[in-house]
Amino acid sequence: MDNRNHGRCSLPRLAVGAAVLLFAVSLAATPAASHAGHDDTGLHSNYLVIVRKPYAYDTNLYKNVSSWHASLVASVCDMAKEALEKDPSSVSRLIYSYRNVVNGFAARLTPEEVQEMSKNDWFIRADPEKTYQLQTTHTPQLLGLMGGARRGGVWNTSNMGEGIIIGILDDGIYAGHPSFDGEGMKPPPAKWSGRCDFNKTVCNNKLIGARSYFESAKWKWKGLRDPVLPINEGQHGTHTSSTAAGSFVPGANVSGYAVGTAGGMAPRAHIAFYQVCYVEKGCDRDDILAAVDDALEDGVDILSLSLGDEQAGDFSDDPVSLGGYSAAMHGVLVSAAGGNTGPGPSTVVNEAPWVITVGAGTTDRRFVATVKLGSGVSLDGESLSEPKDFGAEMRPLVHDVGDGMCTTESVLRAMNVTGKIIICDAGGDVSVAKAKLVLRSGAAGMIVIAPQVYGSVIVPRPHVLPTVQMPFMIGQKIKAYIRSTPSPTANFIFKGTVFKAKSPVAAPFSSRGPNRRSRGILKPDIIGPGVNILAGVPKIEDLALGAEEVMPKFDIKSGTSMAAPHISGVAALIKNAHPTWSPAAIKSAMMTTADYTDNLRKPITDVDGTPATYYAIGAGYVNARKAIDPGLVYNLSSLDYIPYLCGLGYKDQKVNSIIHPGPAVECAKMPKVDQKDLNYPSITAVLDMEPYEVSINRSATNVGTATSTYAVEVDVPATLAVEVNPAKLEFRALNEVLNYTVTVKTASGKAPASTIEGQLKWVSGKKYVVRSPILVCAGTGGKSAASMGAAPA
Repeated sequence: MDNRNHGRCSLPRLAVGAAVLLFAVSLAATPAASHAGHDDTGLHSNYLVIVRKPYAYDTNLYKNVSSWHASLVASVCDMAKEALEKDPSSVSRLIYSYRNVVNGFAARLTPEEVQEMSKNDWFIRADPEKTYQLQTTHTPQLLGLMGGARRGGVWNTSNMGEGIIIGILDDGIYAGHPSFDGEGMKPPPAKWSGRCDFNKTVCNNKLIGARSYFESAKWKWKGLRDPVLPINEGQHGTHTSSTAAGSFVPGANVSGYAVGTAGGMAPRAHIAFYQVCYVEKGCDRDDILAAVDDALEDGVDILSLSLGDEQAGDFSDDPVSLGGYSAAMHGVLVSAAGGNTGPGPSTVVNEAPWVITVGAGTTDRRFVATVKLGSGVSLDGESLSEPKDFGAEMRPLVHDVGDGMCTTESVLRAMNVTGKIIICDAGGDVSVAKAKLVLRSGAAGMIVIAPQVYGSVIVPRPHVLPTVQMPFMIGQKIKAYIRSTPSPTANFIFKGTVFKAKSPVAAPFSSRGPNRRSRGILKPDIIGPGVNILAGVPKIEDLALGAEEVMPKFDIKSGTSMAAPHISGVAALIKNAHPTWSPAAIKSAMMTTADYTDNLRKPITDVDGTPATYYAIGAGYVNARKAIDPGLVYNLSSLDYIPYLCGLGYKDQKVNSIIHPGPAVECAKMPKVDQKDLNYPSITAVLDMEPYEVSINRSATNVGTATSTYAVEVDVPATLAVEVNPAKLEFRALNEVLNYTVTVKTASGKAPASTIEGQLKWVSGKKYVVRSPILVCAGTGGKSAASMGAAPA
């Protein structure tokens, strides 16, 4: 074969050739061509090419948008011949042709070809590929899903999400897991048009769809072949899918802990899985867009995305924002993880107001293990490493004299830790690898002290030797004990699974606001269970088993990745109970009914024990029982976000890129909506100009009792003055919409010295309390798009 032709686009420019291409090109934004091998030259890169809108192609010449996109790529294929001749890639370099998420296509191009494309009147921009990262039992009962009518069990009201299709974008799924057993499940609704690439014995009425998207990602990874099926040995996708909609599995546990019947939030919902991420390689933007494109046409009702980009640009550059807007146009709610880079400020991701951004909180379940010191003091930590017989004898207690983190085996051996319990600080390698090193050194047990930033929160893992994980402050007490005596000793007492601990607490890793791209919109929106969540996995990583032992199929994981599918599942329950509700209404129902106090009826705290801010928890911790019947909702259609985008200062091209395939708009010819006036369930006021007063508009839709009256209650610090007009909302019919205005000002008439938090409630008798957080910001974040974090260029 003559390899000199491999780098050239052989896509024809004529209509006849374009029609032939359709034979190989799926009309569902699947790969436009198969690419063999890996590009070693580095001359080509993947680009997302955005086409000007409106720009109509000749339907007489091209039968569909895919053939037109192919012709656009072919139009530059003769450029940079020397570079092309060195490229070992195969003939076609059109990767994806999009229909819903963006007005454009993904292609493999040289910089010279991109430069040539830019000369055409249809061209707007070409963005290089970006890689995104995954944001990585008891919770159905915790969230009030179980129980009869007297207890308000949501599963009774929503029929466990029956008939709802949840689309999961993640890193692969272990389809044979018992959580995906289809026994007793009804077939998917007639609207479902997706496909399952597993065979018929694996696909069933639970797992109805499974596809892989790799056409963009595969160019980056030398020697990595196309996945035949959307499966891998990773943990993430199986865990998130079973959390959202796993079937009931009795006897689920991890190392004997958390024993019970596992089930997802919506156990009768269907799962459609889209593999867009790959273990240790991330998730490529163009693959994500293609999966969302297909999922919307497949007929999903909810999309769950536990992925994001901490360095994302504006909403027109981010696949979660772009796909989320297209989803809103299709009536599909997107639940997206808020990120795992907390607790620093302005770390939250997936901030677009048309998606629900989910942070993580703890549950009331702990896996308690006590360290008993030779002094008689007992200190509690957590463990998933209970041995069958650890014994009651006290053992010598030592602390790593190397780096303190137990990362140097030679140091441990020199210390002669055989038969001793050793204390290891967090850091270095992950704790499961650290445990293997400690075990090889002969230690009888290990105490791992968590980072200080984690506060009281422990994220336990199974280890190869008895291990107790301790909060930082308790760890310092153990270290002080070692220093106080020449012969310190200790022993472990394993107490198993314990419930009713104080919860929720904002997870230390959960990313925080303020919203960098639109500060006038509070993010995250809500938090859900995201710490120590038991769900399905192919196997437990790094778990050592005896010859006769069976690998468990459940594991405990933590992250906003675990919180997002909880919200996806709850959204499916609400969708089943209220099939005509918009994504914004479902989102509003969860936000306005969320709990802002913990199970001790105290304000939700952060890991340091202080009250958690709205930047950590948004509207609060999801309460599914209340969300199914919220009384009022703040509704929005996809069109309502357009004046908001214009108000941010986005130029027409970027607005039209986001709202594709909707009709093109000109911001100069339409009213603009300030961020504060977007009909959002939370309220953010920026007081950065004299007289430090602002009026905010909202519209409430009655979805509770036809004839009902709501009275306003406002709770704000004395430094604020808040007036609501009118002070009562009197409804006479279901779906009636009433408007009100909230005027916020400082009591002193001066600029607020710092962020101020309060709340507004609409109360109707003893049944309905519709709550909105009020966040008042000072300083930056005023009128201009730039100060609000937008990128209007």
